[in-house]
Amino acid sequence: MGTASQRQAELGGFLRAKRTRLDPTAVGLPPAGPRRRGGLRREEVATLSGVSATWYTWLEQGRDIQPSRQVLDALARTLRLTAAEHTYVLSLAGYAPQPSRPAGPSAHAAPAHVQRLLDALVGFPAYAIAPDWTICGWNAAYTALYPNVAAAGPDERNLLWLVFTDPYVRDLLPDWETTSRRFLAEFRAEAGPRLGDLARSPVVQRLLRVSEPFRDAWQSHHIEGFTSRERVFRHPVAGMVRFEHHRLAPADHPDLHLVVYTPAPGSDAPVMEPRRR
Repeated sequence: MGTASQRQAELGGFLRAKRTRLDPTAVGLPPAGPRRRGGLRREEVATLSGVSATWYTWLEQGRDIQPSRQVLDALARTLRLTAAEHTYVLSLAGYAPQPSRPAGPSAHAAPAHVQRLLDALVGFPAYAIAPDWTICGWNAAYTALYPNVAAAGPDERNLLWLVFTDPYVRDLLPDWETTSRRFLAEFRAEAGPRLGDLARSPVVQRLLRVSEPFRDAWQSHHIEGFTSRERVFRHPVAGMVRFEHHRLAPADHPDLHLVVYTPAPGSDAPVMEPRRR
């Protein structure tokens, strides 16, 4: 991203641009008067962010100073930066992106444009999961592979819950014991930072009560990151089918994951279509 001096100059220019465009009333200050140009003064940004006016002036001037992450977070709040702008400021100062916020209650439906994307994948099973692995969208091909997804109630439509409690899923997966444990290891790796205390996650608490295999797997504390891989399904109509398992995250909804099954290389996996009634 250029030299240190270039990054410092870009950071200063970016902060100055945001400051001069921010309406004072947005931060509780009186409106700009007739003798004052729009935006905030440097002194006002400094006071609201808990830093000295001289130091903030140096920062805007691109001087060789190293702001702490806490100061940049305070400036982001003062200047009403978006999440993308906040991340950009952190990157200019050499910090990793801001950690994800704890996830709130999962939406029961994926955003409309995400659902349209799923529907466009005609013949290829695909679904979307929220941070707690609630299935919040799927296409017709996924219904053909796993019909129960449409019948499950919103509170039951959680991938981890279905893997460990639905007999259909257990029959669908010839390697259920291995796959179920791997799913839990992936869930633990991904959901933990976003849900805070993972042991208090509602789906985990329910599964600890009702599923002995889950309790046994939970005690292993196994962690594993997701990798695209081959998946085998024992479908009641299509028979044994092999897919390649992929996962993507929409740039505008990074907490959502889209899971897509495509025919595995060299396989004759069918294009899945719902049964006609």
